[in-house]
Amino acid sequence: MTAAFTPPSRRRLLQSASCGFGYLAFSSLAQGALLDRPPPFRARAKRVIFLCMSGGPAQLDTFDYKPQTGKKPHPGSVYPFRQRGESGLLISDLLPETAKHADKLCVLNGMHADTGIHAQSFLQLHTGDRLRERPSLGSWVSYGLGTENQDLPGFISLNTSKPAIYSSSFLPSIHTGTPIGTNGEDMSEASIRNVTGNHLPLAEKRAQLDFVQAMNREHRARRPYDVRLDSVIESMELGFRMQMAAPGILDLSDEPPHVLDAYRVGRQEGPVGTCRMSDFGRQCLLARRFAEAGVRFIEVNHGSWDQHKNHRRDLEANCAATDAPIAALLADLEQRGLLEDTLVVWGGEFGRPGLTPDDGEDGTGHNANGFTFWLAGGGVRRGHVHGATDETGARAVDGKVHFRDLHATILHLLGLSANDLKFRYAGRDHRLTGPEGGRVVEEIFA
Repeated sequence: MTAAFTPPSRRRLLQSASCGFGYLAFSSLAQGALLDRPPPFRARAKRVIFLCMSGGPAQLDTFDYKPQTGKKPHPGSVYPFRQRGESGLLISDLLPETAKHADKLCVLNGMHADTGIHAQSFLQLHTGDRLRERPSLGSWVSYGLGTENQDLPGFISLNTSKPAIYSSSFLPSIHTGTPIGTNGEDMSEASIRNVTGNHLPLAEKRAQLDFVQAMNREHRARRPYDVRLDSVIESMELGFRMQMAAPGILDLSDEPPHVLDAYRVGRQEGPVGTCRMSDFGRQCLLARRFAEAGVRFIEVNHGSWDQHKNHRRDLEANCAATDAPIAALLADLEQRGLLEDTLVVWGGEFGRPGLTPDDGEDGTGHNANGFTFWLAGGGVRRGHVHGATDETGARAVDGKVHFRDLHATILHLLGLSANDLKFRYAGRDHRLTGPEGGRVVEEIFA
C-alpha cells in the first residue's frame, strides 16, 4: 500500500530548493532579526530620542505665548515670554536653558489629538490607536530599520510606566522596547533586568544558553509555521550579547565632571516630592550614550505634568527638573556631531487650557484640541514655528498636525514610508498610521 503523499512545508521547500538565498532571506524576516537595514529612500535622521512629558505640558506657559487682550480677561499665558536667538522664537522664562537653543528648535503649535483622556491619548501618542494595544512607535522603527549595533536592542525606554508604551504587540518580539528603570525608580540604581547580573562566569552563561537554545530549536522544528519562536530565540541571543555591551553604557563613571554637571546628574533642585533632577538628567545622558552606541529609538520619560491644582508650583518644578538636562542633551549631541542625524522630539499626550488672571484654584484641565510639540535635529528646520492655535490657545487653527501626521513625519525623516510600512496580522495588513494614514508634514523639513 502506497503511503499518502504529504506536501512539503514552505520552510522545507525553501531549504531544499536551489535558491538558498531565498530561504536565508525568509529566515531573517521570520526571526525579525535586528539587522542594520538600509531605509528604502533617503533618510535625514538615523535615530530618534523621544522626550516624553507625560500628563500634558501647559503649552501656553512654555512654547505657545497667548497674551491677555481686550477688556475681558481670558485664559492666557501666566508667565512672561521673550524672543530668543536669531530666530526670535518666543519661549517662556520658565525654560531659560532650553531657550538658549531656540535656533535649533522646530515648534509645532498646531498639534491636536482625538481625546483628552490620559490613558487613551497616551496610548495613541505611542501606538496610533487609543483603544487597543498596538506596536509602539519605537517598535515600528526597530522593525523598519533594525539597529546599528547588534549587541544592543533597536528600542530602549527609560523610566517607563506601562508596558503598552514599549510593546511590540503583534510585531516580532525582538522589536519590543527594553525598559530601563520603571515607575519613577531612582535611575542611578536602574539596570536592564536579567542582563547586568554576574552570577555566573561568561563561559558558563554561554553553555547554559546553548543548552536552552538547543531545546528551543528542537521545539521550533516541530512547529515550522510559528515564526514567533524564531523571534524568541533571537531575543535570547540578543540578551546574551547585551551582557557585554549594556553595563558599560549604563556606567557614567567615565563621563567628565563638567558633562555630569551640565546634565545636573547628582544634583537635586525643586520642592521636596518633585521628580529628582538627577534622575531626569541621568536619563538624558543615557539617551545620548545609547544613541551614540547605535540604538535607533530611545524614549525618555518625565511626569507628571498633570496639573489640575497648583499649576504654578508644579509647572515651575517640572520645568526646573527638565530644562537644563534637555539643553545639555541638545548641546552635547551637536558638539559630538550627532544632532544632524538624530531627531529629538519633545511633547506629551495633549496640552492644557490657560488660566484666567483671577483663577483662584490655580488649576488646569485637559486640552487635546490644540497643544505643542517641538523637534530638533534630524533634518527639520531650525528656529521655526509651524502652525498656531486660536487667541486663547484652545484649538489648533493653522498648520494642524495629528498624532498620525507626527508619526508619518518621524518615519519619513528616518527614510521609511509610513503608509507603506506594514505587518500582516490576523488576516490583514496593519500600519502605525492606521486605516486613515498620516500626512508627512514636509513644510518643516530643512
